[in-house]
Amino acid sequence: MDHQLTADCAVMCCYQVTCNCFSISDGELQDVGVGLYPSMSLLNHDCQPNCVMIFEGKRLTLRAVRLIKPCEELTISYTDILATSKERRSHLQEQYHFLCQCTRCTTEDKDCDMLAGEKTAWTSLRDTIPHLEQLQSEQRWEELLKESQALLHRCTDVVPDRNIYVLRLLDLATDACISLDDYETALEYGNRALESYKLYYSDPHPSRAVELLRVGKLQHYLGRLEEAQGSFTQAYDIMKVTHGTAHILTNEVRRKLSECQAELGRV
Repeated sequence: MDHQLTADCAVMCCYQVTCNCFSISDGELQDVGVGLYPSMSLLNHDCQPNCVMIFEGKRLTLRAVRLIKPCEELTISYTDILATSKERRSHLQEQYHFLCQCTRCTTEDKDCDMLAGEKTAWTSLRDTIPHLEQLQSEQRWEELLKESQALLHRCTDVVPDRNIYVLRLLDLATDACISLDDYETALEYGNRALESYKLYYSDPHPSRAVELLRVGKLQHYLGRLEEAQGSFTQAYDIMKVTHGTAHILTNEVRRKLSECQAELGRV
């Protein structure tokens, strides 16, 4: 009996950790570990939350991304909001054991945009992405770029850039180009992705800020100073809200913006 109680307690602890732990991310929002933050675990979910969580090392900060009314509940997103309502609900049901009834899910907000284009074409893209992500994890950049570009070319006239699977392809192709020092092509793909980021991350969001920073760095490197200044300015305006003015990434953007302004002054 004691052994059974111990086993049951262990299983319960595993469930509690799974449901309440947070992925610790670096400055570019890449997962680097997991951690337990008991006070943050009390926050409920919304697919259009009024707060975001930002890491600086292991330190987790909760920041409001829009005006919050008195007595309004603070919410965060437990899942990637760059997914359809069906996918978000499925993930939340599987991971956290509840059916999301937020406004975005019940109205299927932006689902038509996310799945825009010819269904057979974007279904093929969706099914291929895990393979491409495996190439990315193995740093097989030439293969990743070749396959991503072939898929993007095939879908040019039938699936728009706002489709979430094309957007994921653009992100993968950008990563491959940067790793292969093809910065002109990386910038082309990055600029295409930015419009969709603007559509789906309408509130200030770290993901859009990081994408703007990435595009700004490419523009800066290629000598497109006015464009880079615009991208860094947009990234800074978002990060002031999502990260705060003292965060290391906000300071990096501020430094890049100052460099651009100084270089433009000498042109």
